[in-house]
Order: sequence, then structure tokens, then C-alpha cells
Amino acid sequence: MTSRLCSAVFAASLLCSCAAPSRAEQPARDAVLAAKQRIDRILTKNVVPFWHPGVLDTEHGGYKLNHDTAGAYRGPADKHIVTQARTVWFFARLSRSAYGTKAHLEAAAHGYKFLRDRMWDEEFGGFYWAVDASGAHARLTDKHLYGQSFGLYALSEYYIATKDPEAEALARKLFALIETHAYDRTFGGYVETFAPDWAPRTAGRNYMGVETGLKLMNTHLHLLEALTAYYAATKDPLARERLHDLVLIQSSTVVRGEIGACTDKFERDWTPLAGPEYDRVSYGHDLENVWLLIAARNALELSNAPLMGVYGALFAYSHAYGYDAEHGGFYDSGPFNAPADRRQKTWWVQAECMLSALWMYRLTADPEYFECFRKTLDWIDTRQADWRGGDWHADILPDGAPSGAKAGPWKSPYHNGRALLEASEILEDLLDAIQD
Repeated sequence: MTSRLCSAVFAASLLCSCAAPSRAEQPARDAVLAAKQRIDRILTKNVVPFWHPGVLDTEHGGYKLNHDTAGAYRGPADKHIVTQARTVWFFARLSRSAYGTKAHLEAAAHGYKFLRDRMWDEEFGGFYWAVDASGAHARLTDKHLYGQSFGLYALSEYYIATKDPEAEALARKLFALIETHAYDRTFGGYVETFAPDWAPRTAGRNYMGVETGLKLMNTHLHLLEALTAYYAATKDPLARERLHDLVLIQSSTVVRGEIGACTDKFERDWTPLAGPEYDRVSYGHDLENVWLLIAARNALELSNAPLMGVYGALFAYSHAYGYDAEHGGFYDSGPFNAPADRRQKTWWVQAECMLSALWMYRLTADPEYFECFRKTLDWIDTRQADWRGGDWHADILPDGAPSGAKAGPWKSPYHNGRALLEASEILEDLLDAIQD
């Protein structure tokens, strides 16, 4: 790689060029077609068959998400809003794709009904963090904005897929609850942790494993994606205003401009926490942030040109310190201005970084982004994807061993399924644009 992509310089002028490439600079049509065929094969032969129809809980509703490293179901377990909602989102989004079927839409409806009937708090509103396997008993009842964001994301996508007015009404109700209780009119952004009745929590650690009262880049990242979908579904003018706020936060407030990377944890007034525990970069979150900002501005019908310097800087930093140039793929995280020290390769990091590289190629026409996309895809196809047990290994450890559950409270078809669906459609557009 040249210094253009490896230099973590905030003003990355060449990376931010939106000029069309010459034919000599373009990846050959055959390379784009081969990438699309590979993406579609992973989606249809590796990912979708693992999740559908096997995870549908036909006895209690919702999805059975408790699978071991090899992909074997381990039996009934609590159902969490994060992965139940993410799976609704995936099936709804899949149903709208070239590979979607009526059965996939029915799978989305199956999960939506569980969210509506079992995970929604009828007394105070909003979603429980977790219920038991049957859905009859709430297990974790605090309201955290991370979980609520995925509820809103799922409801919005399900409404886009079905035009079900009941789903739209529930999405609007959830958005109103978030606006009333969580929007921070003093400092901007959102307060994150609440008791079941939406009273703010003031002490202790929350379901994200951090001290109550903090604001997380990670939570606001997922609020950004949720409000992007909600605004696309409803054109709610207040959602448009709040989405503008989140674009500013995710492109400026959480970005350490002198470094070209983001930090995750902040006081309520957006003072960043400092010290070895906090002065770290999650490459997957930073590059997910890049493409979610692109998607948000597209939904707002705003040009991405004003933020190209931010996108280029964030990508350049993660590429310089977190990318495996030899084998492809991205490591987990590392300290500021130093190579990654947590060097496992995690499924969601590969998915988000692969898609971010492809989005950056689409915006800039710089073939180095396409090469990064291609090599990350190669890592996924040959190492992260489990062609024997299905879906992707949660982690590939530095020694090459797979680790982690295939499905559970944090793993579902959302990250990799979404990346494959989005990448397939981008590559189709690129093929249409390339002249024979």
C-alpha cells in the first residue's frame, strides 16, 4: 500500500477526491464481478442457511439464538432485545433484496410479533433488555438506549418491508419515548441508562458493562443507524432534526481530530475519558461509523463531500494500525498511535470494515479501497466463514483457532448479513457503471 492510505493524516486530500477513475485505475469488470459472485455465494450458501429456518422458535415465538462454536444449538436461553431485534431487521431487509423470499418476510413477521407481544413493556413502554426463553417473564427490565435503538431499527425496517401500520405506530411510539426521556437538551446526544419506568439511573454499572451516566460513541453509533432507518420509513421532521444532531456527534464530537480516530466513552457533557483503559481505538466501530455516516447523509439527501476528510482520516488510521496487510482483514483494537494489541479477528469487525472499504471506493474511486475490500473479503471467505458449521466464526484468534458462540445475546445475522446485502447491491451498481 502507498502512503496515501497508510498515513493517518486528517487532511487526506487524495483519498477525498470524488473524481471518476480512468479506465486504467478502475478494477477490471471481471474483478468486480468476481467479488459480487463471492459475496452472493457467502450470503446464500453460508449465512442465510444457518439462520433460516433453523433459528425460528415455533413453540414460543422469536428466535432461538444459543449456538456453540461449531453451530450446534445448546437449548433454550433468555432472549435479548439486541439480537432478537437485529434478527427481525435482517429477515426484513433480506426480504427486500434480490435473494429475498416470502418465507423470509414471514420470518421477520415471526420475530416482530415476539417483540410486540413479549418484549414490549406494556406498563412503561419501550423494550425489556431480556426475557426468558418463553417470553413469559422479563429478566432484565432496565431501559438502555443501545437496546432501544435496535428495537427502533427493527421496527423501521419491518415497516419499510411490509407497510404494516401497526409497526409504524409502534416505531413512532418508541421514538417518542426516546425523545421524551433520553434526549439531552442540555449537552446534546442522549442519556443512555434508565430504570424500567424511564427514571434515569445515577449509580452502578449498566448492561453495557460501564458506569451509569456515561455516553458511548457505540450507543450513539447505533442510534444513528436506527434514526436513519426511522427517518427513511416515516419522514418524521423531528427525526430529521435529531439525525442531523447525531451526524454532527459521530463526525465531530467523538472524533479525536489530532489522531484521526474515535474514542468511545464520555462524561455527560462530552468530556472524553482519558487514560490507558480509554485511549484506545476500535477499528470496527470507526469504520462502521464511516459508512453509517454516509448512509445517514444519503437518507437526509445531503452531499457527503463536507465529511470526506473525516471519512478519509478515520479509514487511514484504522488501515495504518489495524489492518493485516499480509492476510487481509482487521484486528480488534489498539492504543492511540500504535499497532493493534488485541489481534483476534472478530466477525463483525470484518463485516463492517469490508463494507466501509467498498463504500469508500464507491465515493472516491481510489482503487486502494477496492484492494482493501477485496483482501478483507478473501479473509472472510477463506478463514472467518465456517463452511462446515455455517455462518462465520465469532473470532479467529492470533493462533488461527476459532472461538466464540455462533449465536447468543450479541451474535446474530445482522452484521455479516447486512454487510453482504449492502455490498452485493453496491457491486451491482458498479457493474452497471463499468463500460464493457
